[in-house]
Amino acid sequence: MSIRKERYSLTQSQKMMVFILSMSLYGLSNMITELVPEFQFGPIELSIEYFAFIPLTLCILFHPLYAAIGASLGEIIFGELMLGQFGGFGELEKFIAFSLAMYIAGILVRNPKSKGQVAVAAMTGVIIHQAISAMVDMMKVWVGVEEFEAVPGLAESVLAVEGFSFLNDVLFSGILFALLPTLYLVPRLYGKIEPLLGMKPRDNKMSYSIGEIVGPRLVAGGIVLAIAAFFFEYLSESGFNWEWEADFLAMFGDNFIWVSIAVAAITALFTVIWMRKRKNDQGQQERVS
Repeated sequence: MSIRKERYSLTQSQKMMVFILSMSLYGLSNMITELVPEFQFGPIELSIEYFAFIPLTLCILFHPLYAAIGASLGEIIFGELMLGQFGGFGELEKFIAFSLAMYIAGILVRNPKSKGQVAVAAMTGVIIHQAISAMVDMMKVWVGVEEFEAVPGLAESVLAVEGFSFLNDVLFSGILFALLPTLYLVPRLYGKIEPLLGMKPRDNKMSYSIGEIVGPRLVAGGIVLAIAAFFFEYLSESGFNWEWEADFLAMFGDNFIWVSIAVAAITALFTVIWMRKRKNDQGQQERVS
C-alpha cells in the first residue's frame, strides 16, 4: 500500500505575506528599471523590460499563485497608480499575461535544487509572457483597432516586427534578467531563506509527472486567460476604456519616482520584519509548550 504524500502548502497568513513581499519587491524593481536608460542600435532596442528573476524566484521557492499575482499587482500599484497613471483595461491584459506566465513557471519546478528544472521554468515563463504580448499586439493590428507602425530596417510586416521584438526580449531580457539570476539564486536560497521567514522549504523529494502538472485544466485555463488578455486590450484600444491620469511626475518632477521606490522598499522591509516576528513568536510558543 502506497502512502500518499501531502503537497507543499502554506497557511493563509503565509500566503498573504508571500503576496505582499512579491508585490513590494517586484514593484521596487519595476521602478528601478524606469531609471535605466535604453540603447538603440538601428532596429535593435536594448532595454531592461523587467527584472523577471524576482517573481520567478519567489514563485519557485514559495507559492506560485500568490507570488505571481502579487508581482503583477505590484507593477500596477507602484509603477502606475503611485505615479498617477492607470491604463484601464490595458493594465488587465498585462496583469493576466504576466501572472499566468509566472505561475506556470513556478509550478514547473518540482525540485528547486535542480538547475535544469529552474532554467526551463525561467525561460518558459518569459517565453509565455512575451508570446502572449506579441500575439495580442498582432491581433490588434489585424482586427483594425491599432495602426501598424513599421520599424526602420525591418520588413513592413507585423509578423516580422513582432517576431523580431519577441526574440529580442527573450534573448536579451530573458537570459540576462530572468534565466541567469534565477539560476543563481534559487538553488542557493532554497532551504535557507524559508526558515528565516518562518516557513518550511518545498519538499524536493516529491515527484510529479509533467502530465500531472501541465494537465488539460492548466492548458485550457491558459488559453482562456490569453483570450481574456486580448479582449481587455481590445476594449482599451477601441475606445471603450476608463483611464486615470494625474501624472505626478509632471506635477512634482522626475524625482517623484523615488517616492514610489521608497514606499515599495519600506513595504518589503516591514513584510520581512513581520515574517521574522511571527517566526520568533511561534518559536517561543513551541518552547513554552
